[in-house]
Amino acid sequence: MTEQQERTRAGYDGVVELYASLFGARLEGQPFSRGMVSAFAGLVREAGDVRVADVGCGPGHVTGLLGEMGVEAVGFDLSPGMVEYARRAEPGLRFEVGRMEALPVADGAFGGVLAHYSVIHTPPGEVPALLEELVRVLAPGGLVLVSFFAVEGGGEAVPFAHKVAPAYSWPVERFAALMADAGAEPFARLVHDPRSERGFLDAHLMARRN
Repeated sequence: MTEQQERTRAGYDGVVELYASLFGARLEGQPFSRGMVSAFAGLVREAGDVRVADVGCGPGHVTGLLGEMGVEAVGFDLSPGMVEYARRAEPGLRFEVGRMEALPVADGAFGGVLAHYSVIHTPPGEVPALLEELVRVLAPGGLVLVSFFAVEGGGEAVPFAHKVAPAYSWPVERFAALMADAGAEPFARLVHDPRSERGFLDAHLMARRN
């Protein structure tokens, strides 16, 4: 585990209850995010392989939402504290401690992968390998939905001061190109106005494994 990953794990272990109280609702009040997750779940069901990995699942609120939307969701998180909370909050679902960069599952294990704002702490130079790992665990034709903070224009990722651990926002086109390079072709995106004081855009990219 890298120093950045250790820092991120320790940071989230220290704010489990607070984080869950702030973000534990099933995306209530976030219609754009909820809409993209719903579209993702619907397309996964339509494709027939309803196994979905929620990577960076935190307290399990979105994993639970996926379950309500008719897919077989499994949550993975770097933080043991978050996984313990998620198991209590969603006792009917499975949660495991695991790094997004090295998921403890076989190739092609899932019909869908969701990364809901969980890639933001990954240093830009490590994102290509992370995306390749998300594609690795997808079955052929499987879907991946990545949500992240975005900035306008081109260029590279922009670091910002996150309250838990260092984080990065991305130009949407640059991130979409990285997804395509990893073997998942983007086919749907939603970018909308910020909801936080940081002033970033919120971006959601959906792609299909080649």
